[in-house]
Amino acid sequence: MLSAGDFRNGATFEENGQVLQVVEFQHVKPGKGAAFVRTKIRNVISGGVTEKTYNPDDKFPIAYVERREMEYSYNDGTLYYFMDMETYEQLPVGEELLGDAFKFVKENMVCKILSYKGTVFGIEPPTFVELDVTECEPGVKGDTATNATKNATLETGAVVRVPLFINEGDAIRVDTRTGEYLERAKK
Repeated sequence: MLSAGDFRNGATFEENGQVLQVVEFQHVKPGKGAAFVRTKIRNVISGGVTEKTYNPDDKFPIAYVERREMEYSYNDGTLYYFMDMETYEQLPVGEELLGDAFKFVKENMVCKILSYKGTVFGIEPPTFVELDVTECEPGVKGDTATNATKNATLETGAVVRVPLFINEGDAIRVDTRTGEYLERAKK
């Protein structure tokens, strides 16, 4: 059991049949009245974030979220197949569970499959990926007075903003959490 007084960022627990994760918490001790815990919690399955207050003595069952590393193999329509690298078992995952960051994932990349009690609810791609630029406008000479950027299409089809010196065929590193260009990668 996890008491509200022991909440930490990232802690997962069950409440009213829902799996919740603490995003932010704050222990509040007002001058008058009892102490309470102000939290921002995220529903792990739906992704919705709400703010809620708890009594520090409230107790909740701990929810164990399983994170398995699996390799993305291929997609077949709206199903995306991931392979367990130890058992070679194929796991189909629906397109609605992938999330925005999946646009940076290409075949044979290792992702984390998030599940609770055997039910897959999300995919965590690698934090940083190296991808080739397949389409990019040429940079305009002399347009460097400010941090000028241009659109670049990557090999996965995702479009990111990159500096003017990036050209077609270059490899770049991208942060999948923000979708931002980080640096030119070595080939």
